[in-house]
Amino acid sequence: MSAIPEMWEELKESSDFVYLHQTNQAADQYFIYFLKSITDTNVLNEIVLDFIYKSSGMPFDELFEAMPVAEKELSSDIDTIRDKILLGYVALQPAASTQTILLNASLSKGRTVTKPEIEFNVEGSKEALVESLDINLNLIRKRLPIASLRIKELHVGHISKSRVAVCYMEDITNEPYIQTCLQRIQDIQFDTITDITIIQQIIEDNSNSIFPQMLGTERTDRIIWGLTLGQVCILVDGSPNAILGPVTLEHFFISYEDYFLPWIIGSVIRMIRITSVMFSILASAVYVAVLTYHGHGISNAFLPTIIASRINVPFPPVVEVLIMELAIELLREAGARLPSKIGQTIGIVGGIVLGTAAVQAALTSNFLLIIIALSAMASFTTPVFRMSNTIRILRFPFILFAQIWGLLGIFLCSIILITHLLRLTSLGMPYLVPFYPLRIKSLTDTLVRPPYSKLHHRPAFFRTKNSVRFDKRKANLKQDIDE
Repeated sequence: MSAIPEMWEELKESSDFVYLHQTNQAADQYFIYFLKSITDTNVLNEIVLDFIYKSSGMPFDELFEAMPVAEKELSSDIDTIRDKILLGYVALQPAASTQTILLNASLSKGRTVTKPEIEFNVEGSKEALVESLDINLNLIRKRLPIASLRIKELHVGHISKSRVAVCYMEDITNEPYIQTCLQRIQDIQFDTITDITIIQQIIEDNSNSIFPQMLGTERTDRIIWGLTLGQVCILVDGSPNAILGPVTLEHFFISYEDYFLPWIIGSVIRMIRITSVMFSILASAVYVAVLTYHGHGISNAFLPTIIASRINVPFPPVVEVLIMELAIELLREAGARLPSKIGQTIGIVGGIVLGTAAVQAALTSNFLLIIIALSAMASFTTPVFRMSNTIRILRFPFILFAQIWGLLGIFLCSIILITHLLRLTSLGMPYLVPFYPLRIKSLTDTLVRPPYSKLHHRPAFFRTKNSVRFDKRKANLKQDIDE
């Protein structure tokens, strides 16, 4: 224990390091060390110091066992003691012992649980994750009070030493998915992990793809739904979001609020959302292709309107489209980076002013302005933020291919996109399943949101240990009390 004072010399360079010399009624001496910036002084004063003062003549082993702190340990290792103090532990060193008692008295400060800000919902839970890992795990535990819920905690980043929690259902989740997540997180070689998105980019199967291969969410109810389906949830201390995996492409276009609506309404809204995404990607590209190469295919009813709207525009269709697309992207970024109230004003006023000025200055046509506006609104129907960014980027290669080869270019770009999606995986699971490889039984909850009586089995592509959610024969029995 002679090397311990060297460690105190290193820590005392910080002004928040505190050293105390305490004696009890029997004149036993104790040395106490902690960092006041991350230590709960109430725990220190009311529990630790009070107990030491009253523990007259108590042997060291009995003192450790009787100390009224839940998380405690004995150690004489310099590195262990230093790391624990840096995490908010109090180091208690009796003068007559070679070992140090480490007591968890860490102080956790942060915001309280609030409403979701990104995944806003009208119906359903209003609880969103916060930056505290302990609070987030508490929210999950409250909703899943069963013994089969497993939480594995790791420390990642050789500087930040961030706490990472991997959650899964022991009796449901496929074991290879669990081991893959744990192994990839343990193998991370990075100094500072400040947010879950850093881990997401590192552990994804293909880090060079613009498509997210794990689903980010801030809603606790969606996390519970994913865990019970057989997904793995990863959380990081300091991040108000979690990621779920493995996922398929369809998961990014399914809003959890669909399950709170009658299944017919939820299905219609889901199909509108998927159609809107396709329109957002292809609308501008089709405009460029048709006006550049396929003008003969325009209906005679629309031809005079299009000609009249473009008669004073000096640019070819592709330049006209790129100007408007870039203007929309500038408005989006300006609205996102500014404070919320100012951002909304910029978005509304900027859109009106730029649109009107662009038409009056003959930089674009009225017809294209309507297409761009509808395309921008359609892209906002995507419930997952990272996928909406992907859709924003996808429009530009389609526009360039349409300028070079027309509708054939759009077809070629679609083939390239589908080929890329066919090669993607999420924790080893095909990204386009159940469409490819085709899993007919798992197509139930994809384009259409089925009634709950049809959700009696978990999706087969998750390869869960227990695929049955409930007995469908009993679920179909609806007997009244007088029958």
